[in-house]
Amino acid sequence: MPEEVLLAFDFGLKKIGVALGNTLTGQARPLVILTPATRQLRFAQVAALLAEWQPDRIIVGLPLTLDGGEQPASQHSRRFARQLEGRFHLPVELVDERGSSLEAQRILGTHAADDAVAAAVILQRYLDQRPGAQPQRQNLSQVPVRG
Repeated sequence: MPEEVLLAFDFGLKKIGVALGNTLTGQARPLVILTPATRQLRFAQVAALLAEWQPDRIIVGLPLTLDGGEQPASQHSRRFARQLEGRFHLPVELVDERGSSLEAQRILGTHAADDAVAAAVILQRYLDQRPGAQPQRQNLSQVPVRG
């Protein structure tokens, strides 16, 4: 299977965490927290990241209830994923993000902005669930986040 560069998004209406990873190393790292004021700015910032990193695939966190059901935020993330696929013509996959923010806070050891680390947690889940993947244990808090 060829190497893929992956960009992951922890989508929120006010902030979007972004993480980067690839299938060769099987590791994800937090990248940046976007805080776009408008929808137009949101997609301009995403386009800039896509141009910079040239991902082969996009991963979007899907917020679900504790029992795995849909919630209002689920529809926002699904819509964002469809928009990314339609605008940028890249494959987009949704990944269950339950507990990713709590895990990000645990990794950081604070209640600081955790969106990019949460995106890295989501991306690491995706990478670890691939057939033949060796689950990675890494310290995501040591990676500087732009934003």
